[in-house]
Amino acid sequence: MNSQPIYYSYGENLYYEGDTVYYNEQPVGTAEQYAQQAQEIASNVPEVQPEDVEWLPLGVFALADTDTVSAEDATLFLQLAISKEGIIAGTFQNTATGDSFEVEGTIDRESQRAAWGPVDKDWPIMETGIYNLSENVAGALLHFEDGETQQWTLLRLDEPDSDSQN
Repeated sequence: MNSQPIYYSYGENLYYEGDTVYYNEQPVGTAEQYAQQAQEIASNVPEVQPEDVEWLPLGVFALADTDTVSAEDATLFLQLAISKEGIIAGTFQNTATGDSFEVEGTIDRESQRAAWGPVDKDWPIMETGIYNLSENVAGALLHFEDGETQQWTLLRLDEPDSDSQN
């Protein structure tokens, strides 16, 4: 199935008005339903043999509030990869606290929403469009179990130069 990529621009083509979420000015559900959809996408990881999975790195991203356009002061980082089965895997790290954990999730092929969360936990769930993950700067939503949703910015970090590591 070849379809046009969908770009989610949070606050513009996807926005919350009251308790309703809109995409391209069309209601898509309540805020609770939209967060639940993201949780269902993230938990829909297919059973595959680990040795059969081929991973494509998506990159390392700094997570910043929506007003930040630089990763310079970031303390939250996310490294992600995707498989041809649509599985997302990676690692989240908070350099301020030293906490890190593995994340996993999937892509909903119809809506092109990518959602992931901590391995073996239901919440929080982060989501963005799969096309957004190809951009250097992209919006994302972070859904919490209590119904709160926050808007974040993913800032792609440059790969280190191999010469600078010698």
